[in-house]
Amino acid sequence: MGFMDKVQQESSYSVASGNEYQYVVLQVTLKEKFFGTGSGNLTELEEVINAQAQKGYRLHTISTANGGSKGLGGGDRIQATMVFEKIK
Repeated sequence: MGFMDKVQQESSYSVASGNEYQYVVLQVTLKEKFFGTGSGNLTELEEVINAQAQKGYRLHTISTANGGSKGLGGGDRIQATMVFEKIK
């Protein structure tokens, strides 16, 4: 596993199963940009929300927690936990 694979893995999200659950809970790790400020992967968060919308879910609740600093280059990690509700 190379450096870039490690970075991608640290900034990953879980994927909801194909089952027809009433609620789905997903977590996305937002990482700070390597240089500068702000999140380097907000598009990933947007993709997760849109993917669930396409499956017939809407974002019900979102909460965040600071995951601290990790590895080379530091940078904060924010855990975004989202609850999606099936649209009836």
